Amino acid sequence: MRISDWPASERPREKLLERGADALSDAELLAIFLRTGVAGQSAVDLARHLLVDYGSLSALLGADRETFCAARGLGLAKFVQLQAVLEMARRHAGESFIASDALSDPQATRRYLALKLSDVPHEVFACVFLDNRNRVLAFEELFRGTIDGAAVYPREVVKAALRHNAASVILAHNHPSGVAEPSRADRDITRRLVDALALVDIRVLDHIVLGRQTNVSLAERGLM
Repeated sequence: MRISDWPASERPREKLLERGADALSDAELLAIFLRTGVAGQSAVDLARHLLVDYGSLSALLGADRETFCAARGLGLAKFVQLQAVLEMARRHAGESFIASDALSDPQATRRYLALKLSDVPHEVFACVFLDNRNRVLAFEELFRGTIDGAAVYPREVVKAALRHNAASVILAHNHPSGVAEPSRADRDITRRLVDALALVDIRVLDHIVLGRQTNVSLAERGLM
């Protein structure tokens, strides 16, 4: 049965307009993006099969071009469209985040960092620089490494903080393995950075480790 033959309240587009996007399942949201199905499958059926094949919506959205385009019902045009949608989401989140008070909405900070870092295939160390009212001055990726780790140099972090005239910073890095649990090396570099930045009167408010589905705050763990 075609989606157009479904009751209006069950069609993904109509359902979104009536109840909002958060009322839709992953398959229904993906079906709206796909727009059409393939022979023998509606867009929703195709979406369900894709989610099963990839294991999750996140895995599908994070697939590389070759893997994505090889799937039935997808292809290069949809890959390009998806990348544009994802980048618009990142920029929207970034604009909202830059205008925010990072401490008054810590979840917004984590959402933004997750959009920037959680699906990157190599380790990235970044900083959020804040003024003396905890307003965001800038986000900057400072170090990139292999899947095994990134070399982090405290002197370069201090130089970047001074360049932005920051009063405090939030540290962040991703774990490409997908597991957000802080390592001994994570705790050690946090302490080194806290000490180095303290020499120039800049506070480290937190260090957030990002996995694929979760993130961990070292401050909340009492590891700062």
